[in-house]
Amino acid sequence: MEEDRQDVRSEINIMPPSSFPTTASDVFEMGKYKAALRRVEASATLPAAACAPADLPPKALLIAFPADAPGEFPVLVFLHGYLLYNSFYTQLIQHVSSHGFVVVAPQLYTVAGPDTTDEINSAAATTNWLPRGLAGLLPPQVRPNLAKLAVAGHSRGGKAAFALALGKSPTPLALPFSALLGIDPVDGMDKGKQTPPPVLTYVPRSFDLGMPVLVVGSGLGEVRKNPLFPACAPKGVNHADFFAECRPPACYFVAEKYGHLDMLDDETAGLRGKATYCLCKNGRAREPMRRFVAGVVVAFLRAHLEGDDSSLMGLRDGREATPVELQKDGKWRIS
Repeated sequence: MEEDRQDVRSEINIMPPSSFPTTASDVFEMGKYKAALRRVEASATLPAAACAPADLPPKALLIAFPADAPGEFPVLVFLHGYLLYNSFYTQLIQHVSSHGFVVVAPQLYTVAGPDTTDEINSAAATTNWLPRGLAGLLPPQVRPNLAKLAVAGHSRGGKAAFALALGKSPTPLALPFSALLGIDPVDGMDKGKQTPPPVLTYVPRSFDLGMPVLVVGSGLGEVRKNPLFPACAPKGVNHADFFAECRPPACYFVAEKYGHLDMLDDETAGLRGKATYCLCKNGRAREPMRRFVAGVVVAFLRAHLEGDDSSLMGLRDGREATPVELQKDGKWRIS
């Protein structure tokens, strides 16, 4: 069986840890662990003649994990944005993983229409697969702690993450989430033009989630790149609307001078990769926004999965320097 696994998974990169001791203020730098990356094919994509392990996931995965030290680590399921590849988030998920988290990023689809039902269902199926399959795809010394499980998503993946946490999947979840993170989430083209199934209700604090929520927004996401294309995160269906419906505890940050796709890798290959530079209004570079998103994700997960809120409270109180300028109307709801 182990021999079969080696045919369908491969470790493709290891990012070195930071050379500095990790403290509460280091969330925006690489953490103390080497972050390894592993790609896993889905069972449905293998040739019929292939001898595939029974525990392969329902969707292809990109998994980032701490590679150089034994331990038990919380797990984050990360859902990609519309028509993007999970590989476009490689640097982001490795940054998060270097701070002691296993990040599982499924490729939910390669082509999709406006209806998000199938990807929400695929995200649920991948989550339900974790107890029987994830540990077998990691080194023996890396133990995923599924009692500390969070879900995050970017763009339309953020909408899918909210939908999953709200129980909108046709496939019931077998595992509960402990935290929800929306990275510049988008629910369609405009108010009244939401993609099915709609998530936003436009009723303040209507989301009955039963878990802490982080919403990160981009200040340039609601600005058109040019007259030919709509804004990538339009007003009426973007981060501000998602946060307005969250109940406490919830927190909200907006990177003022950065765009909807600025947390992707510095280099995104292929036609889709090139399109990520053309369709949305961008900031001056991707690296600052990516470091910020990764760092605030780490701070939030530390606070709500590991009980260490020092970095998150530092951000709230303005004691932590950030790689980007934040809008001054960041909001917090703490019960």
